[in-house]
Amino acid sequence: MVTSMQFVPPAAPWRMRMALSLSVLLHVLLLSIPIQGDVFGLSGLRLPWQERRLAASDLQIVLTPAPTAAPPAPAVAPRPLPLPATEPAPAPRERPAAAPPGRAEPKPNPKPDLKPEPDRQAAEQSRQVELIALARERADREASARVELDRIAAERREAARQEQDRRDALARLEEEHAAAARLEAERLELERLDAVRREQETARLEAARLEAARQEAIQQEQARQEQARLEEAQREQERARQAQVQAQASQAPVQQGPVDRGQAAQLAPRAEQLRAIAEQLARESAGRDRAGTAPGVPPPTVSGLRRGWLFGRSDPNQDMVQYAQAMGRKIELNRTLDMVREAVKQPHTQPVVTVAVRADGSVEKITFETSSGVAAIDDGIRKIIASQAPYGPFPPALARQYDVVEIRRTWLFDVAVRLQ
Repeated sequence: MVTSMQFVPPAAPWRMRMALSLSVLLHVLLLSIPIQGDVFGLSGLRLPWQERRLAASDLQIVLTPAPTAAPPAPAVAPRPLPLPATEPAPAPRERPAAAPPGRAEPKPNPKPDLKPEPDRQAAEQSRQVELIALARERADREASARVELDRIAAERREAARQEQDRRDALARLEEEHAAAARLEAERLELERLDAVRREQETARLEAARLEAARQEAIQQEQARQEQARLEEAQREQERARQAQVQAQASQAPVQQGPVDRGQAAQLAPRAEQLRAIAEQLARESAGRDRAGTAPGVPPPTVSGLRRGWLFGRSDPNQDMVQYAQAMGRKIELNRTLDMVREAVKQPHTQPVVTVAVRADGSVEKITFETSSGVAAIDDGIRKIIASQAPYGPFPPALARQYDVVEIRRTWLFDVAVRLQ
């Protein structure tokens, strides 16, 4: 049996190509690593086009503190950097064609490689100085901007403070003006009140003077009337006495005796009444004279009845005036008009009534100085006065002066009884 063997080709060549590419790439990366300085690749390895172009490497900026001012040092040429200790690369295998004899191999000159180094450092230092200057300028601008902002803010605060001060000053000025106006108003009000008070005082003094004059006139009129009454009583007494004397002196015959005795009997009571009235008026006049000479001391009297008169609403004796006012209020406020409501509907005149009141408040007598002309009204007035009695005892000061007070009033009838 014959076995046939067939040749199997090796793996595809693309695997070798892939491995070769990866190897080349890794070597390129290793060669591109900067070992010393800022040049990629091995030290001293320069490509021809780099030397021809004299191009500087990429700029690297490093910020350092500003150098202090120091005296300039003499320029020293930079020393060449030592090359790292590496194994020399294997020399390429020489070709069979040998170089011409007598020709020396050129030595490597490192100076062309080191010439660009000072220029790069100077450029880098210049760049760093520019960056530092730019940073300082930016910082100065920022500081200036902050200072300006602070100044503007301070100006705004100062303007706001000044505005607030101005408002406060205006408010204080307004308050001062208001206080001054209030004080001025109070001063004017006080002056007005003082002027009113002075006017009232002047009016009061004038009214007191007029009232005193009126009271003086009233007293003179009362004295005149009293004197007239006294003279009339004396004349009546004299006439009665003469009549009695004539009746006693004339002794007529027996047939005339009854007639004379009848006339004497009629005249005797009238003469006695007139005599009593004259004696009472004389005693009262003497008592008033003594009271005028010694005020405050009640005058003695034989009958013990001291009389006072009040014909108007005013009198020097204020106790008498107040008592008469209280008596009038009692009559006016107690609905006394019902007693004469129907009678006052008839035509009538205003009656003038004098009421004599004793010291204990009881009514002694009622005298109509002027009648109303209607008997029903006069009777109603008597009933009203009697219904409201007693009118209260005299005040102590009034009781020390008088036992009886005669009060004269004019009676009016409308919705109530009015005394004037």
